[in-house]
Amino acid sequence: MTMPQRTNAAYVRPAVPGPRPMARPIPAAAMARPVGPQHPAAVPVGRAVVPQPRAAVTFLTVAEVASMMRVSKMTVYRLVHAGELSAVRVGRSFRVPERAVQDYLRDAYTDIA
Repeated sequence: MTMPQRTNAAYVRPAVPGPRPMARPIPAAAMARPVGPQHPAAVPVGRAVVPQPRAAVTFLTVAEVASMMRVSKMTVYRLVHAGELSAVRVGRSFRVPERAVQDYLRDAYTDIA
């Protein structure tokens, strides 16, 4: 004796909900209203003075430093580990500030006359 076969068209899963209703849309006029100067959202909280943004620091990879200095990457790693070239460790790699490379090259310059 065989079992009756179900067809997918007649089978409806009772536990599956239908599509969710969408939220009520917010009118554009409500979002575009300006906030008055006396409104609590317009008054700064905490410090009244906004700090000036810092000058951008450009970080270089070890390979970029090596190509700038025309040395191998191993030489750059030796300089970093010896403390002659400052660097920041990011994960397992190093990032060298561009200013540190310029300072190192300026200080390492020898005048041959």
